[in-house]
Amino acid sequence: MSWGRIWVIASNGFREVIRDRILYIIGLFALLLIIAQRLLQEVAASTLDKIIIDFGLAAIGILGALIAVFVGTGLINKEIEKRTLLVLIPKPLNRAELIIGKHLGLSAVIAVCIGAMTIIYLGVLSFFQIDYPLGSILVSIFYQFLELSLITAIALLFGVFTSSLLAALLSFGVYLMGKSSRDLLELGKLSDDFSIQMLTQCLYLVLPDLSRLNLKNEAVYALLPPPQQLVSNGLYALFYTGLVLAIAIFIFSLREF
Repeated sequence: MSWGRIWVIASNGFREVIRDRILYIIGLFALLLIIAQRLLQEVAASTLDKIIIDFGLAAIGILGALIAVFVGTGLINKEIEKRTLLVLIPKPLNRAELIIGKHLGLSAVIAVCIGAMTIIYLGVLSFFQIDYPLGSILVSIFYQFLELSLITAIALLFGVFTSSLLAALLSFGVYLMGKSSRDLLELGKLSDDFSIQMLTQCLYLVLPDLSRLNLKNEAVYALLPPPQQLVSNGLYALFYTGLVLAIAIFIFSLREF
């Protein structure tokens, strides 16, 4: 495996996605934030600051997930449809390099988008003189990036063996279930049926526990978990992302073109 070739794929993928009007999402985020501040000012004056902080963090996560899913599921399919994959594969480029390069390229795009939205977000908070815990917010946004990098890997996994539409639906399904996988486990424990308990435990083990990476509520009140837990959750995200990419590489290596 050559990191030089991976870098070329990642940089080319980054430029391709950036040119694909993806940065319009940043403008949409700024518009949503300003509209939300104006509307919420009329109905939630006493808790406006906390709501705006929470809304901004949630909007960054949702818009980032849209990029990860809709772009990630099409990265490989687009190469297949354009027949460019047939040109790339005979070259001294193995399929693992292609998958890793595509993932790194899209992760870089998400990092740029999150960075730009964070600057706008903090600028809006400062403009409207809203007090906010800067450190907690930045930590929360970093863990959102880890979550979106994981979702990007999942979107790539589904994208290597299904259509873009089905891959997007499956990716969103995993995203939503991952958000509530811990609740699903607790719900199974309340059941007296052993088969339901086993099913919920299996689902919890297979699905990503995205609640580990959701620090929005803690960030609003500047109540972050202890450093040991933060490190543990970060390593969990990296391990799960690497595992999903390994599965994607294995499945992709079995396909014939």
